Amino acid sequence: MRRGHLFIVSGPSGAGKGTLVKAVLGRVPDLWVSISATTRAPRPGEHEGIHYFFLTAEEFAKRVAAGEFLEHAEVHGNRYGTLRGPVERRMRAGMDVILEIDPQGAGQVKSAMPGSVLMFVKTPTWDELRRRLEGRGSETPEQVETRLRTAETELALEGMYEHVIMNDDVSRAADELAAVIRSHAEE
Repeated sequence: MRRGHLFIVSGPSGAGKGTLVKAVLGRVPDLWVSISATTRAPRPGEHEGIHYFFLTAEEFAKRVAAGEFLEHAEVHGNRYGTLRGPVERRMRAGMDVILEIDPQGAGQVKSAMPGSVLMFVKTPTWDELRRRLEGRGSETPEQVETRLRTAETELALEGMYEHVIMNDDVSRAADELAAVIRSHAEE
């Protein structure tokens, strides 16, 4: 049986990673999107086990100590991570898996699973990134500034990725992302 591939989509907050991943699901059949765990509070409309696994800081730490995470990081004062078990089970079953994670986590996964494919999503300009972050309305102005400072560091990591997707048009960018996934799935 074919072993599934692991695709990692990352980039700065506000680049449109989630939007592109959702769009790709309609273009690539049998693609499983991993659900991350986090210690941050749910945003309006987010639900346990659908958008994230919401854990207390203590629960998260216990699972890290038990080696249950493929990657984990602290981002903007909260912890995020990808549980190893669900990803490995689906890949063994032949499914392609996509992770939507920050660049810090992407590097950890690439080290742990060298065959994974790294894809970086970015906006066409810095002003567009700021506009998107402010337009979400889910963060305070201070949180937006924190995300922008983090984005400066994350954008400098673009060179470690095999593929860079410019999210200037969602449909075009999703087509490009789907084409990358299909090209590796055929290997």
